[in-house]
Amino acid sequence: MRLGRLLFFFFAGAASALAADVAQLLADARAAETRFDSKSALELYLAADVAQPNDPFILQKIARQYSDSTFDSTALVEQKKFCDLALSYAKRAHALAPNNAVNLLSLAICYAKIGFYADNKTKIANSRLVKDYAVAALALDPDYSYAHHVLGQWHYEVASINATTRFLVRLIYGGLPAASTADGVQHLRRAVALDPQNPSHHAELGFALGSDGQADAAQQTFARALELPPRDKHDLQSQARARAALNRS
Repeated sequence: MRLGRLLFFFFAGAASALAADVAQLLADARAAETRFDSKSALELYLAADVAQPNDPFILQKIARQYSDSTFDSTALVEQKKFCDLALSYAKRAHALAPNNAVNLLSLAICYAKIGFYADNKTKIANSRLVKDYAVAALALDPDYSYAHHVLGQWHYEVASINATTRFLVRLIYGGLPAASTADGVQHLRRAVALDPQNPSHHAELGFALGSDGQADAAQQTFARALELPPRDKHDLQSQARARAALNRS
């Protein structure tokens, strides 16, 4: 009996120490994220995955860091590798927690980014998946600002495809789901309303407004995006695009 109690306290203590280690790894990883240090954040989240495997939160965070790592590379082959790794971890997170809006949107974002490096057939297939996963995320959480962001971006980008390309897509690949710049603006306005301090929401709304023929409103929205401090690595890229759009005007 005494040995059994000693073993119990030993394993309980070991489990407590492991939990503390994982908590510290996650805290350090989040701190690295706030510094936009994807490399360090990724290493820390991978270590947390070793210590606490099959945790959907950790797996989604790893997917996010691989996705953000594409911004640190100029080599297309490496960027695609990061996107593929991001998708593999996003799929694992979703398999473990399928009714999690963040995990669903993570898949939408991964499929969108992989489309940059894919052939036309894959681009079209991925475009459908982007919409489907963003819609599914909103069904679970109607106030998820980034789900509105992704769906709004999908709408205005698909709606902006020229008639010739749209005809060829329909002829060869069966077409794309219906999309409109008005729906893009609506979703991105909702994203801004839900998270008004997010510069990426403002920047993307600016592009949606421009696609919808609202040039003056687009310029004002780009300017607002540049006034806000970046909170995530993606914000830096969004602000760079907004700045370039303002410079072209």
